[in-house]
Amino acid sequence: MDLILVPGLWLDASSWDAVVPGLVAAGHRTHPLTLPGVGAPAAESESLSIDDWVAATVTQIDALDGPVVLVGHSGGGNVVWGAADARPDKVSRVILVDTAVPPPGAMISEFEVVDGVIPFPGWDFFDEEEVYDLTPEVRERAAKDTFSVPAQVPTGAISLTDERRYDVPVTVLSGGMDEEQFRAALAQWGAFADEAAAVRSLEVVTIGSGHWPQFSVPERLAGLIVEAVAR
Repeated sequence: MDLILVPGLWLDASSWDAVVPGLVAAGHRTHPLTLPGVGAPAAESESLSIDDWVAATVTQIDALDGPVVLVGHSGGGNVVWGAADARPDKVSRVILVDTAVPPPGAMISEFEVVDGVIPFPGWDFFDEEEVYDLTPEVRERAAKDTFSVPAQVPTGAISLTDERRYDVPVTVLSGGMDEEQFRAALAQWGAFADEAAAVRSLEVVTIGSGHWPQFSVPERLAGLIVEAVAR
């Protein structure tokens, strides 16, 4: 199976490096993406939006023969769900890594804009439950491979228009929450709960990690992706 791996904010294709070997060993072909404008100055990225990130993912889908699986980490979940909406007939499964299916019009989040771009805010910005399993060595190494993102991307509203996206099976690989906890939290998120309820097949699997399992438990994450693809 062709697996398109979409990183979250501040990350590029290399963020999947420790996960890819386990996927390849299971017989899959991997296509980790670096999305447009990542690491670029404002002069080169100020016009880019979430639509451009979705379009880049759709371009990769169209470049491959047969069905694909989309894997999106964090804010990359918005990207892959938008791509599934654009190509529901070519996506056999969406795998969301510690995020939820976004409803139409949802954005990723708001962050401080510096010099026309959004830089990585540093590990101290995040809640302890999100980073507890990242050792100082892992934090230092991963932080060196973070990049600014275009200012418009995190606050861009995702466009979803094709209800056939609800036929695409979804696996949520939740960092710390089990299915009961995840669905209870989702129930507080309004339109996010409605979007998830409309998906005809949605499962929740607990990773047992913080928000960045590709850095803290990459082999475990690879195994869970492999299991999800096999369903």
